[in-house]
Amino acid sequence: MSRKRSTVVAAAMCAVVSAFQFALAAGAPFGRAAWGGTAAELSTGLRVASGVAVVLWAFAAVVLLRRGGLIAQLPEQVARRGSWVVVALLAAGALMNAASSSPWERYGWAPFILVHLVLSIRVATSPVGQRTA
Repeated sequence: MSRKRSTVVAAAMCAVVSAFQFALAAGAPFGRAAWGGTAAELSTGLRVASGVAVVLWAFAAVVLLRRGGLIAQLPEQVARRGSWVVVALLAAGALMNAASSSPWERYGWAPFILVHLVLSIRVATSPVGQRTA
């Protein structure tokens, strides 16, 4: 897979996570597939956390797009360091989802996040300052 395609797919995966978190924050009954999967509907605190996650994952998409050379709206230094923060969050998320008692997290989100992690590592290790046409 090309660097450009890896970047686009990784950013799109951030958008999927952000949209899912938005649905949770809005009260959608998808709680069994998130935050440990203990309740169908999230508590107010977890809905607020999902709202924060919407913004964080949207920013992660921008960071990856910048690091992949597709946009120039962030300083390269922010994109370089930020892409590794995204990688660290995804690595932690993959482990937590794999260890979850929720089948939705273990068999749905864990593989999704693992693919997202691999693509994000590819983007994070991209040559610095190289724009993709």
